[in-house]
Amino acid sequence: MAGPKKSVIVSYSSTQSFLSSSSWTQILQTLNSQLPLRNIHWKSASRPSIRTIHELDVSLVNLDTIRDELASQIPTTLLERPLLNIYVITCENNDLEAYRATVKKQIKEWHATVSTRKNQEWLILHVVRADTRVQSGAFFTLKGSVLDKVRADFNTDKRERCVQLVWSTGTNNPAAWAEFLNKLRDGMLSAFESAVIQREEDVRRSEGQRQMPGWNFCTFFILKESLATSFEGITLYDDALVVYEELEISFYQVLKEKNLSWFGTLISPSPKDDSAPLLSIDKKPYRELILANNITVFDFRIYVLSRQCELLAKASRLTEVCRKVGVFLSAFGRRLREIESEIPPLFVESWIYSSALSAVDQCDSWGSKVDLDAKRPAFNAGKAELVELARNQLDVLGIEKQYLPCKPPFSSSLLVPRPENAQPKSTESISNPQLSAALREPDTFYDLYIMTTNRAIDLYAKSGRRKFALKLHGSLAALDLHRGRLDNALTTYNSLPAHYAPHSWTSLESVMLTRALETHETAKKPKDRDWIHVLLAFFKTYAESGGTELLMPEESKSAYVSQCMSALEVAVTNLESGSYPDHPALRLQVSPAATLDESRDGSYLTVTVHNSLPCAIPVSEISVHLTGRESERFKFTTTSESLDSGKTTVKLFSPTPCHGTFLLESSEIRMQRLLLQWSHRRTSHIKGSRHTAKGNNTLVRIPHDLLAFDVSLRQPPLVALGATPSLLVVISTGRNKIASTSFSLSAPSVVFDYQGITISSSIAASSSPPDSTPDRITLQDLPEDEDIELLIPHSDVSSFHSIKVTIEVDYTTASELSISRSLRLTRVINTTLPVSVNVEDFFRGNRLFSKFIVSTLSHQHVRILNARLEPPDSERSGLKILACSSSKRGIVTVTPAQPAQFLFQINSDGPVREALSLDITYRMLREEVEFVIEEAVERAIVETPDWKLQRIPVVRKLIQLLEADASWVEIYGISGELHIPGSPASDDVLREPAEVVKKMLQTHKHPTTPTGPWHDIRIPVDVPVMNIVAAAEIKLSMQKDTALYAGQPIPATLTVHSTFHWGTSANDKERQYMMQYDVEEMVKEWLVSGKKRGTFVATDDGTFIVPLTLVALHHGEFTLPKVVITALPLADVVTMGSLAIPNTETYQVHGAEKVLISPRGGRSTFVLGMGST
Repeated sequence: MAGPKKSVIVSYSSTQSFLSSSSWTQILQTLNSQLPLRNIHWKSASRPSIRTIHELDVSLVNLDTIRDELASQIPTTLLERPLLNIYVITCENNDLEAYRATVKKQIKEWHATVSTRKNQEWLILHVVRADTRVQSGAFFTLKGSVLDKVRADFNTDKRERCVQLVWSTGTNNPAAWAEFLNKLRDGMLSAFESAVIQREEDVRRSEGQRQMPGWNFCTFFILKESLATSFEGITLYDDALVVYEELEISFYQVLKEKNLSWFGTLISPSPKDDSAPLLSIDKKPYRELILANNITVFDFRIYVLSRQCELLAKASRLTEVCRKVGVFLSAFGRRLREIESEIPPLFVESWIYSSALSAVDQCDSWGSKVDLDAKRPAFNAGKAELVELARNQLDVLGIEKQYLPCKPPFSSSLLVPRPENAQPKSTESISNPQLSAALREPDTFYDLYIMTTNRAIDLYAKSGRRKFALKLHGSLAALDLHRGRLDNALTTYNSLPAHYAPHSWTSLESVMLTRALETHETAKKPKDRDWIHVLLAFFKTYAESGGTELLMPEESKSAYVSQCMSALEVAVTNLESGSYPDHPALRLQVSPAATLDESRDGSYLTVTVHNSLPCAIPVSEISVHLTGRESERFKFTTTSESLDSGKTTVKLFSPTPCHGTFLLESSEIRMQRLLLQWSHRRTSHIKGSRHTAKGNNTLVRIPHDLLAFDVSLRQPPLVALGATPSLLVVISTGRNKIASTSFSLSAPSVVFDYQGITISSSIAASSSPPDSTPDRITLQDLPEDEDIELLIPHSDVSSFHSIKVTIEVDYTTASELSISRSLRLTRVINTTLPVSVNVEDFFRGNRLFSKFIVSTLSHQHVRILNARLEPPDSERSGLKILACSSSKRGIVTVTPAQPAQFLFQINSDGPVREALSLDITYRMLREEVEFVIEEAVERAIVETPDWKLQRIPVVRKLIQLLEADASWVEIYGISGELHIPGSPASDDVLREPAEVVKKMLQTHKHPTTPTGPWHDIRIPVDVPVMNIVAAAEIKLSMQKDTALYAGQPIPATLTVHSTFHWGTSANDKERQYMMQYDVEEMVKEWLVSGKKRGTFVATDDGTFIVPLTLVALHHGEFTLPKVVITALPLADVVTMGSLAIPNTETYQVHGAEKVLISPRGGRSTFVLGMGST
């Protein structure tokens, strides 16, 4: 059958002499080089949107070669005849005589011929030479040109149909053809639109006569199809497809009305119909069969499908071709199976198989000419579906020939179940040679089956549809299983679930795992680690889907899972070791709070285990891991025999005495040598993770066991600056009698000296001495309810404000020797002192007064028992230190707002060469109050011994009440009474002893002799060196009771006494220093007369005297002027490149004296007005 015309016909005509000339040959050749036309926009009045024709082929044909026959009764494409007729004239543009004489007549004869043709346009082309046009061209002309005459004679409908072409031989200028090509395009579109409008009117008229007698669907189909072939000819493929879709709808309407009188039977298969190429329209004379009204529905449907697919391919919509073919084969295949008894055996399967594969080959042929790019994955997916459809026919044929078993996955391709005793059908009628050969030999069939399946797998993989590819891999594994190739089948079944799992394809994963287990059992392989992993993966899919994805009856599922669990219980006993993370069959829910054992160190944690399997799971141990700050890890465990289906609540125990809030890190359930693990720490969402849990991290709170074993750190009782530092380790045994304990300390940049350890003398005799190694300290036989203090030296930490010490402790109690408890504690201890000390020195001749100011460095109050300034041992004979405060001063409290001051007088025979020692005995107010509370609790326990086990909890509770309210501080500081605010809750077991202790504390008084623990600070104090100490004194030379008046000259004497007692020249009578004195200017009070500024020579124990006269400027009480004394540089001593200046301190002997100046006497007269009488 001839296909639709692929180009638009345009006729040309002219005089025979011109058409046979070389000029026309060149013009025609050049015109053809301008074709095809591109990017044509067709705006039709009958269509809402603009159509774009990207490329339009045009055939230029001589009008004389077109046969003008009578119109055929069979509708054809609208492009069968020319859409545009062109007449070419060649007379010179100014040769009007020639035009009138001959050319005009020739045009009229041609115009009379073409103007009578329907749906055809005409155009007159005037060709002139470029040189003649230039010569004859004039701006003003009275006669006009030939082109003007042609337009005047033939443009009768006011439409421009005349165009001039300026032609020069050997040139191919596109600009010269622009106007002509525009006219050419407009003429063709105008003619095509009028033809389409007329043909659509004919179609509507025919469709309107549908209910009238004599109407024929096949004739209507041919008429309307001519529109589709016309649109196809001008590359408007979408419009052509719309026409075929409308024809399909009309056919379905006819089918619905069961009016198939215009067709033959549903199908009349010929010998090659089951293997002929589906999309070939040349394999049968379809158009002639339609016109003859004897085409079968089978052939008609194939013809319409082929034409649609051809148009889709031309529109580069190959993916739709594959989809359309697949839908057609499936739908029409079901229709053919309804009349299976009327067609040859296995015709439907052979036809679908051959048609699907031939459609794929045809699509590949079309696709080689199209640039698919981004559409290629979808195209490959469409082809893969067709190849899989063909493979499904092999399933049916293989079951029919008994090459394949009638069970999944092969039986899933059967539309209706195959009877068990059905006789195999004959394959003689199958005309596909490849398929026919495969059905004669099983091995050939298997090879074809594998080849077709692998082809579909490859296409699915290229399209990115891994799920479908993996499903086909499963069918290949089933084929290997059927053929007895168990190792290949087992390898495939084992590998496939790993590909399904990331995509949550639980049903496929479950099927593959079940097949893997069955194959493993069939092959009688040992139940090793690989088998266990496959079985656990199967349990995983069962738990995630609730068993709904398992392809077996509901009652069989529980039995099958129980059987598998029993086999697993036996298999894990032979397993070396193995772990499986995050298995969903078991889920642990941990209680948010633990409970204390009360009778021993440790706590219990309640855990609920959810078993999603329908059978019990045998387990040997359940454990939970908690983590805290500073890498603290604790483990709660319990032993168990099995976990029933559903919920099981168990209690886990941890012997470690930890407390605080901890994070649930992980949990473990052990089945003999198999370990199931779950991680409960929530981090950022992991991409691709299938089981990312939702919600926040689980926190578990463990209460503080106050009677448990503990290790704490304190500052040592004596801190001596400049000596080797140390810290105090306090081991509290609590309720436990410790059989053995060992610990080690570690801190960044700190080295601990375990060899220099000292132990508290209170238990030194009753316990074994500590056994220390360079890495650890071990103690044995420690009594219960004791605090053992160990003093451990360490390296210098003066550059740190505090150090973080990690304590690793192992201990064993006498009551539970089989349990070794381990603790990893982190303690922070301040290395700085709680107080700061500043000193001020005042030299007074041979005496030195030192004032020490003690301030707290924190918000806490510091209680100071005493402060002592001790001389060095080597200078005790010649040095005397006296405290300037009363010995009954008592305890001094230092607060952030109120520092304490201590003053000492130092007398010596000469300069002090060695440092003194300032010893301060102190304790924090908190420590004092804690001691007072502990004493009160001890007294309460003596009265009520039953409260002995509650001693530590009661102390902690009362301290907590004090921490909540600071109103007691002021009263306690004054009177010693401790009024604890608040009370424990009414249902608290500590309420009664706490109330008794509170009443005791309310009557507490500060003891006369302080009791309790105290700390000592020893600070070295250097006595400063002062080369010269000068005492300046201004003394008035007047009688003691003499009155002084303003303006009165007052004689005075300036006396300067110098000593070298505190300097390097002590007792050196020969040593002299040049000094300078300067009397202070007090211009508002005093006028100083005399030598008020000068120099003098200072000697040890020497005196310098100079007279002065003072004049008071006004009356009042004034201090005397101060005297500034400085040392001049030493001429013979150079320090750092400059002359040395000896240090000097001056004190004013008269600094506290004041002089009373009276006003000078006199007489004044005042006149007062008394007013009138």
